[in-house]
Amino acid sequence: MTLDPETSAKITRYRPRLPPPEWEQVADTVRMLVAASADRSPYNVERLLHVTTRLAAWCRRRGLPDNPEIWLRHETIDAFVLAGCTDMAPSSARTYRSWLRHIRASVAGLERGEQAPPPMKAPKSVSPPYSPTQLGRLRSWAERLPGQARADALALMALAFGCGLTSGEVAAVRAVHLRCLDSGAVVVTVPGTERLIVCRAAWEDVLVHATDRPGDAFVFRPRRAARHAKNLFSSWTARHRPTGGLPALSVRRLRSSWIVELLSARIDLGVVAAAAGMSVSALARYQHFVPALDEPTAVALLRGRAM
Repeated sequence: MTLDPETSAKITRYRPRLPPPEWEQVADTVRMLVAASADRSPYNVERLLHVTTRLAAWCRRRGLPDNPEIWLRHETIDAFVLAGCTDMAPSSARTYRSWLRHIRASVAGLERGEQAPPPMKAPKSVSPPYSPTQLGRLRSWAERLPGQARADALALMALAFGCGLTSGEVAAVRAVHLRCLDSGAVVVTVPGTERLIVCRAAWEDVLVHATDRPGDAFVFRPRRAARHAKNLFSSWTARHRPTGGLPALSVRRLRSSWIVELLSARIDLGVVAAAAGMSVSALARYQHFVPALDEPTAVALLRGRAM
């Protein structure tokens, strides 16, 4: 793992404003843990350093060994949040818990090849899905676009609605990450995750065409050189606005539509959550978009198969 120079310098130079008495004893381990997780973290590195310092100092005061595996046990983190963060608002303590669990997951992934667990909390709000009619009309609009615009629009819909990828994942996928199985299914290997992501059958043809590109070519907007191009999605959608009163293409709404479509098909919640990289509880926020079953279907499901 290689950190960018700015992040590396922040970690190396870090010293708490009011260092605890234990700082000199824990400093090297704190920096090591944050350095091991910073490259895979969406959180501010200074915040990770701060919360890890608090945890390490608390562990030493409790007489725990100077062992990061013990510091980052789930039970240790939970005890720290309950007993070591009493000076904080409950919401802030829960945030500390999330940051520390992220560090644990990142370090475990590096050292033992463990997959990071899905988030324990759902986002506060979810984007409403498109209606089936809107999705059909958006695909028809995309198919009428000229040249590269057509390929980009269909790729965006195939990755976000056909596979349920997030914005960052859509941006990262290259042709080499697509694999066609003998069954005809298309599997997407997203960088940084081991999730099983299988494209919906209706969008397989779009991704099959993308496999003809050079392996290092991005699937969406392949002419760009950088993964994190500035305004990657907003600049494209600003230039390509659907006609006929249709809403703009949005990765978040397309992903929501994918989740709702799977839930509406009554696919096992664990399978959906694993494919989405979410917890099962997080899916509850999408449930009110899922149409209720008619009575005959509900009766058949509840009755089960006769022996």
